[in-house]
Amino acid sequence: MVRPFKLPEAVWAVPAAGIAILTGAISLDHARAEVERLGPVVGFLAAVLVLAHFCDVEGLFQACGAWMARWAAGRPGRLLTAVFALASVITAVLSLDATVVLLTPVVFATAARMGARPKPHLYACTHLSNTASLLLPVSNLTNLLAFGAAGLSFTRFAALMALPWLVAVAAEYAVFRRFFRHDLDAGATEEDHGEPPKLPLFALVTVACTLAGFVVASAFGVDPAWSAAAGALVLAVRGILRRRATPLTVVRAAAPSFLAFVLALGVVVRAVVDNGLASALGQVIPGGTGLPALLGVAALAAVLANLINNLPAVLVLLPLAAPSGPGAVLAVLLGVNIGPNLTYAGSLATLLWRRIVHQHDHGVDLKEFTRLGAIAVPTALAAAVVALWASLHVVGT
Repeated sequence: MVRPFKLPEAVWAVPAAGIAILTGAISLDHARAEVERLGPVVGFLAAVLVLAHFCDVEGLFQACGAWMARWAAGRPGRLLTAVFALASVITAVLSLDATVVLLTPVVFATAARMGARPKPHLYACTHLSNTASLLLPVSNLTNLLAFGAAGLSFTRFAALMALPWLVAVAAEYAVFRRFFRHDLDAGATEEDHGEPPKLPLFALVTVACTLAGFVVASAFGVDPAWSAAAGALVLAVRGILRRRATPLTVVRAAAPSFLAFVLALGVVVRAVVDNGLASALGQVIPGGTGLPALLGVAALAAVLANLINNLPAVLVLLPLAAPSGPGAVLAVLLGVNIGPNLTYAGSLATLLWRRIVHQHDHGVDLKEFTRLGAIAVPTALAAAVVALWASLHVVGT
């Protein structure tokens, strides 16, 4: 997470996994099994990253920025609403990485052109990259892991998480309107933006077909990674043929160093789990799927995410929650997706967002970030858990 000397994450994580194996903290067979278990998830992640990158190449995010500026009409409050709407949809469909890496710079530029204070809108990007990633299995790497552990179909997962997603985003929005009321009341300018850029219909149709492919693949028991790969391949080939990209660009878009980091982290976490963490957490994790149990599971997941990062937290907690059924698994997901908004180290997305914001010469106040999280996280998490409990009774598993 710290990335000393700005070296890729894998430079540190892969040797750490090797040390765990060489010292006997984890056997070679267990390490191989963990890599095989995470392999399809990592492949899916690579395809989604490529898909999001080429949506950017097609101009999707520039079009989003133009739409936000026009709809806001010089009013910061309306711009915040637009950011919440777009970031929620982009996070759900193209994953949280698209919101952090691609939408955040667009939001910053849009706020700057309007003369609005950028802080509320930038903070919204990082909060929604976590909170708004609850809806679909493809929205977050943690979702992909939970999707496999829950044993649900793509559509059933989405049906159960739709209400928690809406409730959590609405709770965040209410907190933001109150917390940043002075920034949102500050003046801004309305300007003539000229002709808006055309919507990249090819990219939108490709994404829509890819989402439809997820549903169809899930119904027939086919790994959704194949649908993601197909969508990514279509946009990548189009980019190469139009000379907007090269094969090397495609490889870089897949972030191979980060994928190696995820696999290595899985091995290290498995070693920690095998050497006592699982038994320790097994004594405190609530059982069952009643509302108090779901609240307890989600709270434990949120705390653990802020202590050791949400990706290791979900790897640790899923095997412990799975015996209680899909409800407990989804409660873990609520905790590890909403909880990281409390601290910088809660999720890799937040750390990446912080680097991007600093690259635009905009400082982030640690006290303010934490104070906002201390209000938003309990509010959104409690509301989302209640919504999940209701969904489990209405939709069923």
